[in-house]
Amino acid sequence: MRVTFLGTGTSSGVPMIGCDCEVCLSPDPMDRRLRSSVMIESEGMRIVIDTGPDFRYQMLRTGIRQLDAILFTHPHKDHIAGLDDVRAFNFFSGRAMPLYANELTEEALRREYHYAFAKARYPGVPELDINRIDTEPFRIGSLTIIPILVWHLKMPVLGFRIGDFTYITDANRIDDESLNKIRGSRVVVLNALRKTPHISHFTLDEAVSLVKQLGIPKAWFTHISHQLGTHSSVSPALPEGIALAYDGLVVDL
Repeated sequence: MRVTFLGTGTSSGVPMIGCDCEVCLSPDPMDRRLRSSVMIESEGMRIVIDTGPDFRYQMLRTGIRQLDAILFTHPHKDHIAGLDDVRAFNFFSGRAMPLYANELTEEALRREYHYAFAKARYPGVPELDINRIDTEPFRIGSLTIIPILVWHLKMPVLGFRIGDFTYITDANRIDDESLNKIRGSRVVVLNALRKTPHISHFTLDEAVSLVKQLGIPKAWFTHISHQLGTHSSVSPALPEGIALAYDGLVVDL
């Protein structure tokens, strides 16, 4: 299985308009973070988690023409705002794009993209096939997907475990039952927004502590704000086996 990081930033990521901080002015490509998303490839299947506002450009720079499904973590704009651009994949495949979302996210998708679900649809609008999920495992082709409930303050968010890989974004609390679903992973991706406390995201120290608690050998941090600092200043100081992810990073499992 191959995981490609399409984006590792946030809506307060980089470049920020008018911001003159060290990260926003950094020439290092590892500091150019689009909104958080990953692409998972396995046995001919290709799945993306979340379609933020940068979805179109993320897909263009990968050069791919085939996308088999999209998983959604939650309904915030920085995770769903690019879905309209899925229409290109409708054209290539000749079919509706399968979407997998919980009830809260499905409601947001139907509201935000009402024209794609209308009885009389304008020609060329996205063709979408929503599949409602909760915390029960499900399959997409040969892949078994295990949803993991985490909390974004009071909002339920879904992480996903696929084989030995677990992806968690937009969380600041994970209950014991969900922690047990993560244990045993070889690689975990976890949000680490910044160093100072935040109302609904793990800080860098909180993310490091959670990785150590779970005993997972390799962790990559994502959903990184410009407030965290540059890749070159933060990543080398992290414990062994833990690093900041960056756009374009490829991890083979």
